[in-house]
Formats: sequence, structure tokens, C-alpha cells
Amino acid sequence: MDINGERTLPVSREIVWDSLFDTDVLMASVPGCQSVVRESDTLYRVTTVLTIGPLKAKFNGTLTIADAQAPEACTLLFEGQGGAVGMAKGSAKVTLETVEGGTKLVYKADSQISGKLAQVGSRLIESVAKKLSAVFFDKFEEAVKARQ
Repeated sequence: MDINGERTLPVSREIVWDSLFDTDVLMASVPGCQSVVRESDTLYRVTTVLTIGPLKAKFNGTLTIADAQAPEACTLLFEGQGGAVGMAKGSAKVTLETVEGGTKLVYKADSQISGKLAQVGSRLIESVAKKLSAVFFDKFEEAVKARQ
């Protein structure tokens, strides 16, 4: 499933870049987030609780930063285990461009699911994934604005 989008944030590219890797910003932005622990410069452990259709699960996973070209682009690799509900994994290419009035953040994500999640139905999963993405970027924008 592909999820693509962009946002123009009213702050510098450096602030947006730094915010992408800030545990407090991530904690405030990731829907259902219970914890974000930075293990290294490129690896984070994340725990979230999500409801997807009739399923509610606690996902324990990792977020890995690859191909980082500060402050222009990176690839985020994610994988989460939700126990009996299943698992999700994928990647997101994020690019940042300085534009008039701030920074344009463009993302192109791809994800795969398995287990009971895959049985829920692709329309519902895609709808929930797009909603969660919008919630993340709304909260991320609020957090980034506060860092000015």
C-alpha cells in the first residue's frame, strides 16, 4: 500500500530535519505512541497502541534511519509486531526542500501487513493508514512550530 503526501511547514529545513529524529517530537506525533527510545543515531524502539477496524493491538517495533543526507532526505524503515493481530513493515522516503515561507516536506511510503491485519480488508487498512498519516503530520506540524 502506498501513501504519499506533502506539507509545507513554516520553519527552517534544519528545524524540520532535527525534529524528525527528536524523541519528544516523535512521541507527541505518532498516533497511540506509548514510548520512543533512541538506541543509536539510526535506531529507535517504538511502542504504540492502535485500533484498526475491529482490532486493537499494542505494536512493539523499530524505526531505522537509512540513506540520511542531512538536511535534505532520508529513508525511514519501520517494522512493528502486534502479537496475534499481525505485523506491519515498510519504508518512507522523506525529502525536505526550502521554499518561500518555510520547508516543504514530501513523503512517499510503502507498507506491508500480515496476520489478522491482512484479513481486515485492504480498503479499511488503507483508510486507517491515511488517517494515521494525517494525524501524525498534523501533530508533527504543531510540534515543529513550537520549536521556532
